[in-house]
Amino acid sequence: MHLPRDGTITRKAIMDAAQGLILETGYSAASVDAVIGRAGITKGAFFYHFKSKAELALALVQRDAEADAAHLQNVLDRAEALSRDPLQQLLICIGLYEEETAKLTAPYPGCLYASFIYESQLFDDATMQVVREVFSHWTARIGAKLEAVLRLYPPRLPVELRTLAEMSLALAEGAFILSKVQRDASPLAAQWRHYRNYLELLFSPQLPSPSGDSATEAKRDKLDVAVPAQ
Repeated sequence: MHLPRDGTITRKAIMDAAQGLILETGYSAASVDAVIGRAGITKGAFFYHFKSKAELALALVQRDAEADAAHLQNVLDRAEALSRDPLQQLLICIGLYEEETAKLTAPYPGCLYASFIYESQLFDDATMQVVREVFSHWTARIGAKLEAVLRLYPPRLPVELRTLAEMSLALAEGAFILSKVQRDASPLAAQWRHYRNYLELLFSPQLPSPSGDSATEAKRDKLDVAVPAQ
């Protein structure tokens, strides 16, 4: 059996091909033969790197988990370098995700985690545990930032920090669906922008109106009082 000299490149080609197929057709439809065909390798090369399709699935979700954790850390580091204020750090963090997704010119192919969740019955617990840990890690990191914000900025409405952090996950996954259904890349950036605006409205101190008009101030105050009663 002849194998390419650089096994790392072959392994990556297999994983990239498999991930593309899973996002397009789902895990069950992404057969080993289909992965082999897309990657342009032999069956022997596939089984040299992965003992089974299940082992490949675990490797895929682990790769995404590591990449997403590193990316979130990088975004948080950038936000913290730009501001010492936790609210501004959080708004910058969300704004950076918005900026990234605004550059997309085609619908995002989807989320590997969501694809696995939809077919969770096909995976062992080790694979699904990685997905759970990804969501827990994101919630914990965003939740910690929200907790720091809460210490300095009393919210204008009652909030529960864990679910407020989870809201960003629900928003992103929903935006993936909208993007694919509408065949439009814009929902991703739009939903991040809405989340950033919501956080800013929720935690920012009440500011005077730009016009300084007292009548406008009074109207806004009435609206602020009326919102919780709805």
